[in-house]
Amino acid sequence: MKKHLVLVGGGHAHMMILDNLKQIIEKGFKVTVIGPCDHHYYSGMGPGMLGGTYTREDIRFATKDVVTKQGGTFVLDRVARLDPKAREVYTESGEKVKYDVVCCNAGSYIPMDTVPGQLDNTYPVKPIEKLWEAAEKLKALFKSGETRVSVVGGGPSSAEVAGNVWQLAKEMKGPMPEIRIFARSRLMSGFPESVRSRVFSILKKRGIHIHEQAPVKEVTRDSILLDSGRTFDSDFIFMAPGVRPSTIFEVSGLPVGPDKGLLVNTYLQSVEYPEIFGGGDCIYFQDQPLNKVGVYAVRENPVLLHNVMASLEGKALVEFHPGPEYLLIFNLGGGAGVLKKKGLVFGGRLAFIIKDYIDRKFMKSFQAIEKTL
Repeated sequence: MKKHLVLVGGGHAHMMILDNLKQIIEKGFKVTVIGPCDHHYYSGMGPGMLGGTYTREDIRFATKDVVTKQGGTFVLDRVARLDPKAREVYTESGEKVKYDVVCCNAGSYIPMDTVPGQLDNTYPVKPIEKLWEAAEKLKALFKSGETRVSVVGGGPSSAEVAGNVWQLAKEMKGPMPEIRIFARSRLMSGFPESVRSRVFSILKKRGIHIHEQAPVKEVTRDSILLDSGRTFDSDFIFMAPGVRPSTIFEVSGLPVGPDKGLLVNTYLQSVEYPEIFGGGDCIYFQDQPLNKVGVYAVRENPVLLHNVMASLEGKALVEFHPGPEYLLIFNLGGGAGVLKKKGLVFGGRLAFIIKDYIDRKFMKSFQAIEKTL
């Protein structure tokens, strides 16, 4: 019987595996990819899609087509849990998929603890594809008159979303909305002051209100209630309180890190189950905690491809090394950004131009896989 490789998710960390599916299948292995969407959206360009800089087509990759055209099986579903002893993956719809080797790129999610139920005007910043729907709703609100938009969270996502909401409104040429950010502590508190002050300055110049030391207690359809008791009226709300790894590993009883991500060793392999691998936001790298940024998923690609194949073929694994400090650029909308690389920090149009060039080039390389099939 053919050995079966199952991929959970079709994100950045699986790009090289997806690019080599035909060769993997030609070697005699069966491949199944399980994903919640026919396409994978690049998170680094999500705020730009919200602001209108990019279309959906600009920032997505046709996962289903890439898999099926190379002879693999694509299952449109979400993974609920793994049974590591039986080597089975269970989906939310109840399907059971057996594996010999499984590689997880299940991503992360936004906790919605402060939101009571489903609110049609409240959007988490993930999944990325929902930002397109949010943008369409915002356009309708902007046309109807003055609008109050709230962003819950004080990290980079909050800054980028607020800046791109401002861009979207500016291009509508109507009344500018009142945009507020509610940060639990300080805006961009995890970054050097040289970065924080530039982001703060760009947003403040646009009239965006930044509330620091303002933890949110509850979100309702038309208001934000702070722990302090203050209430702010709101017509539209983005939730960006920080990401958490997929819950499937904890639910499955697998070893996890402090953030509940899949605990992996230097081979990007489960510390307890050697046939389970993982990359991207859903893992906790045992050797050193990694920031939840796409650059690590991209760097993990060749190691995951090699080690998944080595595991299938009984060959030696290679180690993953996180590499040097990465380039960090935030898209704050309106053609402005803030760039940080080691000791170099600057803000303005040039920072955005550099990010736009890098992001478009990355997506073209990702999408090139589709065009060669």
